Amino acid sequence: MTRTASLGMYDMPWLHSANDALWTGIAARLRAAGLSGVPETLDRDRPLGEIWRDPALRLAQTCGYPLMTQLADIVAPVAAPVYRWPGCSGAAHCSVVVVAVGSHYEALGDLRGGRAAMNGRDSNSGMNLLRHAVAPLATDGRFFGAVVETGSHLASLDHVAWGQADVAAVDCVTFGLARRHRPDLTAGVRVLAETAKSPSLPFVTRASASAEEIALLRRALAEAIADPELAAATEALGLAGVEPVTAEDYEIVLAYERQAEAAGYPALA
Repeated sequence: MTRTASLGMYDMPWLHSANDALWTGIAARLRAAGLSGVPETLDRDRPLGEIWRDPALRLAQTCGYPLMTQLADIVAPVAAPVYRWPGCSGAAHCSVVVVAVGSHYEALGDLRGGRAAMNGRDSNSGMNLLRHAVAPLATDGRFFGAVVETGSHLASLDHVAWGQADVAAVDCVTFGLARRHRPDLTAGVRVLAETAKSPSLPFVTRASASAEEIALLRRALAEAIADPELAAATEALGLAGVEPVTAEDYEIVLAYERQAEAAGYPALA
């Protein structure tokens, strides 16, 4: 049986070649270790939610919030990536809170009653970390005047840059990738603040994978990222390495949710 692989969390069209090269390096190492059914190519045809739930999943990357709220018995964490982008520290990252260039905002409190853009309600970086950041400022469960769901971090950047929203929280890895490869996408915004940090987006496999397979996947990731022949790809992705993680490492994501709820702010609003 040929299994499924995806690197879809940071797989914008302008990063396809880098992710393809990285996967080729990972796949070669998995085959050399004796794993069968390693796919030749990444799955870009199906929604990520479907790929994460595929019983044939070999390797994918997901967000820490759905990992803890939707996928607990479906996937198993393999490793957390270490990125070189500003806002990252080891295998942890934050979101950057962005507003339009030329806007008058100087602090989070200035955004009261404004319009917030988020990529999705199931996003740690676009929703959960922003909710946690503004919860102490909320009154009667509200802080923003309106919240719009855009579908992606890049769309949220676009909303802010063009005045369709006043603020968005964008994963600092996405922001770093866009600023490096597509500076036109970040030219219209500026960073107002950074959120609290949480573990970076985990590489995962199916929950039924053996401990041996998880160890092989982790080693293949580490070796491919360290391979000098893949330096162009890993530099483009900002990847410096991986660190072992378990689901328990992502409990902080739920702790941020509980802290917002304790402050009377259970939903981004």
